Amino acid sequence: MNILQYERDVWKTADLLIASGIKQSDFPKYMMPFFALLMVESRLVREAKRLKEEIGDIDIEDFIEMFQLEGLGYNDFVIRKNKTLKDICKNDKTFDVDFHAYLKAFDAETKYLLGVDKGTEEEKFLDISGISGLLKKKRILFETVQTWSEIDLTPFNNSEITTLEEHIKRKWADISAETAGEQYTPDDIITLITDIIASKIEDNDTFLTIYDPTCGGGNLLYGVEDKIKEKFRRPTKTHGQDWNDSLYALAKIESRFRTDSQIEYGNTLTDIKFIEKKFDVIVANPPYGVDWKGFQKDIQNDTTERFVALPSISDGQFLFTQHILYQLGDDGLAVVVHNGSTLFSGDAGSGESAIRKHFLDNDWVEAIIQMPTDEFFNTGIYTYLWIFNKNKPADRKDKVMLINAANLFVPLKKSKGKKRKEMAADNRLEIVNAFTDFKENEFCKIFDKWHFYFNKQSIMLTNIDSNGKAIEMPNKVTKEGDITEEKSIKLDTNTIAILDSFEANGMKAINEMVITTFDNKTHTSLANYYEDYFKAFVNDFDYKDDAFILIDNQGNSFEYDNHKESIVVKDKKQKETFLGNGKIVIKSFFKKATKTKEEYILVTAELTKDLQKDYEIIPFQPIEEENQKQIAAFMAKYITKPFEYLDNTIGVEINFNKVFYKPEKLRNVIAITADLMELENDLANLEKELAI
Repeated sequence: MNILQYERDVWKTADLLIASGIKQSDFPKYMMPFFALLMVESRLVREAKRLKEEIGDIDIEDFIEMFQLEGLGYNDFVIRKNKTLKDICKNDKTFDVDFHAYLKAFDAETKYLLGVDKGTEEEKFLDISGISGLLKKKRILFETVQTWSEIDLTPFNNSEITTLEEHIKRKWADISAETAGEQYTPDDIITLITDIIASKIEDNDTFLTIYDPTCGGGNLLYGVEDKIKEKFRRPTKTHGQDWNDSLYALAKIESRFRTDSQIEYGNTLTDIKFIEKKFDVIVANPPYGVDWKGFQKDIQNDTTERFVALPSISDGQFLFTQHILYQLGDDGLAVVVHNGSTLFSGDAGSGESAIRKHFLDNDWVEAIIQMPTDEFFNTGIYTYLWIFNKNKPADRKDKVMLINAANLFVPLKKSKGKKRKEMAADNRLEIVNAFTDFKENEFCKIFDKWHFYFNKQSIMLTNIDSNGKAIEMPNKVTKEGDITEEKSIKLDTNTIAILDSFEANGMKAINEMVITTFDNKTHTSLANYYEDYFKAFVNDFDYKDDAFILIDNQGNSFEYDNHKESIVVKDKKQKETFLGNGKIVIKSFFKKATKTKEEYILVTAELTKDLQKDYEIIPFQPIEEENQKQIAAFMAKYITKPFEYLDNTIGVEINFNKVFYKPEKLRNVIAITADLMELENDLANLEKELAI
C-alpha cells in the first residue's frame, strides 16, 4: 500500500471547512490538531499490537505498565478499552461526552502538545480543545472527527507516516501566510543536502548527532536523518528546537516514535536548550526577512559570545547562522539555507559584512550553492546553500567554492504553490560530484577566500579650482610645538550694519555685525527672532550665488567665481586675486545678556577649504604591507585631487552575479544593417500597396 493515497482523504476533511466559511489560509490551524491526533492514535494502536505479539497474553495492568515504559505516550481509551476515534464516532448522540473523555485519556505530555483543555494563559500548541470548540459552534465537529477517523494509518511504519506528514505540511505551507521558506523545505532540496553531508561523513559505529535549531515540524531534520540511514548503518541522534507552537508540537510528537530524538520548545536565539552540546551535523532553513526587534535587548545582552556582530534589525537569519557555527563541533559540517541578502547586504563595517568576514576569517565556508528560482513552495526567489566545514581538507584551506546550480533543474508538470522546478537525481549528482571533485567547470568557480574581501578606504578630498589650486590656510604652532594648518581664515569684519538683504548694484552684501534690534510686531524677543527667522536667514546664504559678495571692514570684497571655481578677492581698486577653491562660511550666534552686555546676535565670516569626505573600494591583500601598497597605487592612479587618508574598513561581499555573469553576445553591424534595409523595403512595399 502507498501511504500517499491517503493524502487525498486528508484533504477531503477541508471540504467541511470550506462549507462553513473558514478561509483557506486558516486550514492548517484547523487541520493540524486532528492530523496529529490521527498520527498519535495510529502509532499507539500499532505499537500496542507489536508489544502484545512480543510478550503474549498478560494481565491488562501489567501490559499497560510495560506499554507506558516504552515512552510513546498513552491513551486509556485506545490501550485499555481498545476504542479508537472511529469507534467513538459510531454514536453521534454520545459523541460529545466520549470525544472529550477520549482527549482527557491521553498521557500528560500528549495532552500538553495537543492543547487539551488549556487555559488562556497557557501555551496551547495544537489547541485541539479550542479548535474543537470553534467547530462545534459551526456544528461540524462530529462530521469533522468522523471524516478524520476514516483514515487508517495503522498499517504504516514511522517513516511512511512521516512521508505523508511532510506532504500535508507542504500543502499547508502553500496556503498559509508564513514567511518564505520558514515552514517547509522541499524533498529534492533535503535530498541534495543529505547527499552533500553523505559525501563528507564516514560510515562507522559512532553516533552521528544531527541538529536543526529552527526545525519547524521536523521535515528537514527527520528527512536528512532518514536519508542518511538509507545510505549508512551509522546510528543517529537528532536534536531540534522551534518556537512555532503547532509545528513544535508536530515535531515533538514525531520525536517520541523515533530512537534518540529530542525536540525542545523555545526561541533558539534567546532560550538555548542545547547550550552544552556540540553537533556533528547541523541543517537549517532559518526564517529570512523576519525582524528580531521583539527580542533585540535579549540579543544585545547575550552572554554566550555567539554573536560577533548583529545584522540589520529587519532580517535575523544571520543570527541563526552565528548560533549554528557556535554549536557546530570542531570537525562538524553544517548546511544552511539562506536567501541572497546574506551574501552582499550591508556595507563594509556593517553587521552583515562583519559576520561574513568572521566566517571567512575562521575559514569555515567551504562552498555556497545558488539554487534555481521557484524551488520553494512559498517563494520564487533565489536561495543559497551555505556549506560550513570546521575541518576543511588541506587542499581546501582558505578557499571557497561557488556553485551556480541556477540552471540545474527540471520543470514540474504541475506547479506546487510557487514551486515550479525541482532538482532531479541527475542534477543533484552533478552538484555533489562538482563539490566532491573541487575543480572548476562552467558552473563552478574556486577562489582564495581573500577574493571576497575589499578595502573601503575613506579619504578627505580637497576640492581645487580650474588651475588645480585650493585656498591656503595659515600655519599655527600647537602647544606641543608642532606646526599645523588653521582650519579657517577669520575675516576682520567688525563693522555694525543691518543684515537684512538690500540691493547695492544688484548685489547682496554682508558685513560681520552685532544685531540688537528686531521686528517686535512679529517676534516677542530677540531670542525668538533669532530662532524663528534670523538663523535660517543666514543659513540660506549661498556663497556660490552670483549675487553674493562679502565685504570686510577694509573694503575688500570676497566672492566665488563659478567659472574658475575659485574664491576671488577684490581690493578697493578692484584688483582681483584668485585664492583658489574654497568656501565662504557665514555663521550666526545668539549671545545671552551678561552684567556688562545686552543680548545680541553675532554674525561672523570666514574662509575655509572645500573639503569632501569620500571613499574608494579597493581590492584587498591579506599581507598588511602589500595591502597598503595596493591602496597607495590605486590612489595614485585614480585620485587627482589632494586628499588625506581617513579610516580603512575591510568588508566582505560575495556576488554570484559578478562571478557568473555572461555578457550577451552582440550582433555585428553588417547583420543589423541588413535587417534594417529589409525592414525599409517592407515598409516601402506596404506604402505602395496602400497607395493603390
